[in-house]
Parts: sequence; C-alpha cells; structure tokens
Amino acid sequence: MHWTATLILCAFLLLSSYTYFFSESTIDGVRDLGFPDFFRIQLGVLKILAVVILLLPKAPIYLKEWAYAGFFFDFVLAFVAHLQAQDGEYLPALVAIVLLLVSYTLEGQLTQEA
Repeated sequence: MHWTATLILCAFLLLSSYTYFFSESTIDGVRDLGFPDFFRIQLGVLKILAVVILLLPKAPIYLKEWAYAGFFFDFVLAFVAHLQAQDGEYLPALVAIVLLLVSYTLEGQLTQEA
C-alpha cells in the first residue's frame, strides 16, 4: 500500500513539474495566483528532486522527512491559494494531501519494521 500511494503521489508530482515548465495554461495560472516565474521554476525543480528522494529506498530518512515536509507545505499553500483565487481548483491539493499522509504514515511503518 505504501508503494502504491507513493507512486501515485510521485506521478502526480512529476506531471505537476512538467506542466510548470511546458504548459502555457499552468504557467499563466501560476502567474494569475500572484507567484513570480522564478518561484514556479524553483518549485518544479524541487519537486523532481524530492520525488527522486522518495523513490530511493536507501535514501537517508532525514532527506525523506524534508521531502514529505516540503510537499505538505506545498499542498497546503496550493489549497489556500486556489481557495483565495476562487478558481475551483483546490480539489487536487486535497487529494495530494491525502496521498501524502498515507505515504508518509506507511513509510514510517516500513522504517520501524526494518
């Protein structure tokens, strides 16, 4: 179950990163939310790096903790930004938070068992 949630989460994040770089509608949407372009680019790169960390079974636990924390803040801030913009696009952030919590909780159980 851990790997299922983590793989779905990572696929979602990689798609998100891809759209940050190559989708005009996403680029315009990030701008419409009031964020500068450099923030979009940094977020896309950091998401890719964090996905790599989450998918490496032997990655140090402190790096995984940072990746999970970063994603949690990203998803909460995305949820708030979309609510504030009243664009109706907040549901993906809620789904991502649920997937993140499932992955994180089950990651902790795997770590304790090892």
